Amino acid sequence: MEDKLLNIMEKMYNEINDMKTIMATKQDITNMKTIMATKQDITNMKTIMATKQDITKIEIKIENEVVDKVRALYDNREIQSETNEKILNTINRLETKIDVLQKETAHVRRVK
Repeated sequence: MEDKLLNIMEKMYNEINDMKTIMATKQDITNMKTIMATKQDITNMKTIMATKQDITKIEIKIENEVVDKVRALYDNREIQSETNEKILNTINRLETKIDVLQKETAHVRRVK
């Protein structure tokens, strides 16, 4: 009977020691308190952080600016395309005139 009691007490002792190694100590809990954010820290964070409404305003502003810039780029591209077209037409006319002049000068050279 005493052996059984000693075995049971030994098992209990081992289990308590196992629990001690697993459980946090007072020092561990104190360290956690210094690491964790306090209510005041969280309140300060809430006042610093932007609200959903602030973010929505920023998104709308950015979208409007981007739309305006895209429109400006598109308008600029249209103007540049028109300018390029005019330049190409002018070059074609000049090439045609040069061809005519070359033919005329070639004819004049032959006649001499």
